[in-house]
Amino acid sequence: MGSASTAWKPLTPFLQERFNVITVDLPGHGQTPMIAGQSMDPISIGELVVREVKEQFGVTEFDLIGNSWGGWIALEMAASFPDSVRSVTALAPAGFWLATYVQRMPGASQFRLLSSRSAALAPSFLKYERSRKLGFGDVSPRWRDFSYELCLDATLAMANSPGYFPAWDAMLHKRFDSQIDPKIPVKIIFGDTDKTLPATTCQERTMAPQHSEWIIFEDSGHAPMWDNTEKVAAHVLEIAGVSR
Repeated sequence: MGSASTAWKPLTPFLQERFNVITVDLPGHGQTPMIAGQSMDPISIGELVVREVKEQFGVTEFDLIGNSWGGWIALEMAASFPDSVRSVTALAPAGFWLATYVQRMPGASQFRLLSSRSAALAPSFLKYERSRKLGFGDVSPRWRDFSYELCLDATLAMANSPGYFPAWDAMLHKRFDSQIDPKIPVKIIFGDTDKTLPATTCQERTMAPQHSEWIIFEDSGHAPMWDNTEKVAAHVLEIAGVSR
């Protein structure tokens, strides 16, 4: 949410030797405009992705990786399309809260506004460590290791995401409570220092599919594919039954 397919640049090279990788810009994110009348809740977005991937690429079976809002969507896709989804790797997925959000998370509006206002200056500001810390210090304990390109991509994606607030509003009063067929392997991976979806309020393990594997990465934040890229790739290869 507020991200784009560019977020997967670090991980993609580790998967392309074994997979045909399709990265997705959801409605109002990245290169995809808002779609008139499109519901933005995770179940509806999952249905849209399955339909579009089939129409555009002829692909009807796939392994899924999603982060945050995208992780929730991936789980809903597995619940809704058990004959299409072969595995799910959900990285810091949203939706695992017992008490649903009744309003947008505090600070969400300010963060989006800050990104929008700083977008024009981001190419210059992000050359400085202080600016990268301001933007990514709460995202990851390893923010110092993030490349300039990664930080710029993420900042511009947030600044240019008209789907951000519609997605937020479509999550209100909802949680992940769908059932996934046990034949579909599921890995749920959180970072041990996730400040966006902290363990105290947003990582309720009892809501996960009973057959899923719940994994905690050390020294990792809300985007494990940035903090532990090769480790995430190894888990994806394992769950998909593919070896290097």
